[in-house]
Amino acid sequence: MTPRWRRIFFSFLLTAAGFAGLAAISSSRATDQAGSPNQNDSAKIAPWVVEHTANGHRSEFIVVLADQADLSGAAMLRAKIDKGRFVRDALWNKAQTTQGPILQWLRDRGIEHRSFYIVNALWVKGDRAVAESLAARTDVARVEGNPRIQNFPQGLRAIESPSQPNSPETVEPGINYTHAPQVWALGHTGEGIVVAGADTGFRWTHNAIKPHYRGWDGVTADHDYNWHDSIHDSSGNPCGNDSPFPCDDAGHGTHTLGIAIGDDGAGNQIGMAPGAQCIGCRNMDAGVGTPARYVECMEFFLAPYPVGGDPSQGDPTKAPDLTTNSWVCPTDEGCSPNTLQSAVEGQRAAGIEMVAGAGNNGSDCSTLIYPPAIYDASYTVGALNTGRDLIASFSSRGPVTVDGSNRLKPDITAPGTNNRSSYNTSDTAYAILSGTSMATPHIAGSVALLWSARPELRPDLDATEGTLNNAAVHINSTECGTGIPNNVYGWGRVDVFAAVNATGTPSPTPTATPVPPIRVNVSVNPTEISEGEAATYTVTASSTVTRSITVSYAMSGTATNGTDYTLSGTPNQVIIPAGQSSAAVTLTSYLDQVTEGTETAIMTLQRGRGYKLGRNKEATLSIIESR
Repeated sequence: MTPRWRRIFFSFLLTAAGFAGLAAISSSRATDQAGSPNQNDSAKIAPWVVEHTANGHRSEFIVVLADQADLSGAAMLRAKIDKGRFVRDALWNKAQTTQGPILQWLRDRGIEHRSFYIVNALWVKGDRAVAESLAARTDVARVEGNPRIQNFPQGLRAIESPSQPNSPETVEPGINYTHAPQVWALGHTGEGIVVAGADTGFRWTHNAIKPHYRGWDGVTADHDYNWHDSIHDSSGNPCGNDSPFPCDDAGHGTHTLGIAIGDDGAGNQIGMAPGAQCIGCRNMDAGVGTPARYVECMEFFLAPYPVGGDPSQGDPTKAPDLTTNSWVCPTDEGCSPNTLQSAVEGQRAAGIEMVAGAGNNGSDCSTLIYPPAIYDASYTVGALNTGRDLIASFSSRGPVTVDGSNRLKPDITAPGTNNRSSYNTSDTAYAILSGTSMATPHIAGSVALLWSARPELRPDLDATEGTLNNAAVHINSTECGTGIPNNVYGWGRVDVFAAVNATGTPSPTPTATPVPPIRVNVSVNPTEISEGEAATYTVTASSTVTRSITVSYAMSGTATNGTDYTLSGTPNQVIIPAGQSSAAVTLTSYLDQVTEGTETAIMTLQRGRGYKLGRNKEATLSIIESR
């Protein structure tokens, strides 16, 4: 670890006295915002952490604070630059105002740590006593694992390819299959759009990438704000640690980025959007990622900072427009389902489209089980056999069950077999790879093309996805449920020309009729109850939903939740399952001896993704005092 990263990321006690006292101190309980340990505190600690801190072992974990920033105000802002500033400032300020006591506690005990802000959380390395002390704090919500995830356990199996494609065809088959060249013919190649690659890094000097790298002006290179390396503790990696320039230690990142934007100007037309620019972040050590590495790169993309700098120097005006993500965080290897969710949602709130691979666990249903692909905030991509409207056998299928959402995924599909693209072994190297990793940058490039041709859609991510979805070649399936969309193909095979050109239609089938927006309303029955009785709020969609939607709500009125009544389900949200048109929340009032008069409990629906608010967005219940 370099002195720079030691200074930025970790706090150490380097004196002999500090080390001598550490064992005694680590078992002590936090005094600030902490209470006596109890069973509820133990429930905050993920099983992976318990397992990996057994028998006195030290391990890495993510400490998620209870107080998280409210980003809902970003939805009211139209311009991406305004969204980015709002989100970055809201997240940064929340971390700055809430992390002080816990940071001081960690520093006082010489415990290794690093602060994040895109999720109000900290990376910590400690033993079981440290984990338990942190879990006992009232300002801590969860203590989750930071496992090391091998993204390519079987290796990449790359097939080296000639530097020149077979003549006369120079555009790769997968690129042709999406109808990207027809968009180029209209004069749109992704100009004005910045695509970020979160992967094993990238070989920035590769002939198909260098002309598109934002850090290259044709004469000199400037990696500030364009590159970040989240690998700080590798051993023997060819890129070392904290590489000051873009470097790819495995080849995967160079390959995926090439599919998104690559073109060497000499016949290797390997990329979807060759007019776009690219930046990147290495979030894997030769394929090995961790939640902390993933979060660090997402934080960099939200507000990039100079090489050797730190997040306090972050500039959201230099954020990319979208990110391509061909990596996973398996829950069965210790990555909690929601560790990364807030970071993904933070990027989306800032107007950054996060395109994520569905994973290669097919062909059974409900094999789409890995973050970030499982999240509603991710635009999730399945893989087709290139040139055929047939799902690849390895492509993971929905519905998503690992988080209990039953969410329909993937969202869309793209070519994912035998894709030829740039590779990291030389500036003229090319290789053939297959996987949802390769399908994903086809969609990232499609978004770049769509935004360059139709800038009015940027950064409206719902409208962007809806345009691509409705213009896709819709493919039905009976494997994991029927209809369009479905849990095998999503909305179908991307057709970016049909999305861009109003006169273009998908081939062989026409575009579907645009789906009207789902509107949600709320009612309560009965509208009056006495203390000790119950009432039901019903959230109703304007039509049966094809994929589950999570509707947010807030409670107000003179009655107080937790004192005067309790609510069923998850606080402040209700899920309308796929195939249904409504969901209910039950309010149960308390029968107490306090004279309060008639009180009100008002449920107000909040704005959210996947729905719009109807006219009846508020419902008032009167709770009459029992005599």
